[in-house]
Amino acid sequence: MQTAPFLKDLFGLEGKTAVVIGGTGELCGVMAEGLARVGCEVVLVGRIREKAEKKLAAIAEHGGKGYFMSADVTSRESLQHLLDEVIARSGKVDILINGAGINAPTPFLEIDEEEFQRIIDTNLTAVFRSCQVFGKYFVEEGIPAAIINLGSMSGLVPLSRVFTYSATKAAVHNLSRNLAREWADSSIRVNTLVPGFFPAEQNRKVLDESRVLDILRQTPMSRFGNPDDLIGATLLLASNKAGAFITGTELVVDGGFNAMKI
Repeated sequence: MQTAPFLKDLFGLEGKTAVVIGGTGELCGVMAEGLARVGCEVVLVGRIREKAEKKLAAIAEHGGKGYFMSADVTSRESLQHLLDEVIARSGKVDILINGAGINAPTPFLEIDEEEFQRIIDTNLTAVFRSCQVFGKYFVEEGIPAAIINLGSMSGLVPLSRVFTYSATKAAVHNLSRNLAREWADSSIRVNTLVPGFFPAEQNRKVLDESRVLDILRQTPMSRFGNPDDLIGATLLLASNKAGAFITGTELVVDGGFNAMKI
């Protein structure tokens, strides 16, 4: 059996370029590494170059290609400059991952409008803005692109201590479904990748001992996610062959958390 050639044909991304917004973070950084290992050139997008260096070194160690680009997701001009620079350097863009996000554990009655708007701007408006900038390019150039927006369990079921975050992620899920319908005729697939509980920089502040016990009690697999657990789902959604008929869906990677309630 020719298993390796079959899988390479199904999931290989040679010649593709992926822009990974939030790629300097823990989860999206590993997702980018996975894309690079199947032949995709990855662009790690963030604000701090130093955070990308280790991830780029890991990518290079496995023979992958990638580079860092600085961008401010709250600025349309910055995102347009990002797109223009990547096209100038790589020739095109085929895959867009929107993974930038911030959180705050502020009790509801203590959330001020500045904090509320800051989280909305980063988690929701930035995704809207990025999808407009890159989506216009995909449509006008006739590129059969894949867009993966990072969702959250709190976008499916509201979770305590993350009020604004939950609201923004629910909106990202809805936006992704709408865009999937809007761009299906243009062969642009839009999906939401929904991680369960993966300890990362933005959520450690709300993971105290009692919350950890509650999460593990609710998770049939009785563990937190490892960043590597997201690679398979990323490759499926990014591949126009393996994921050819997948659009407008939420692919949940949560160890069964959302499968049970009590």
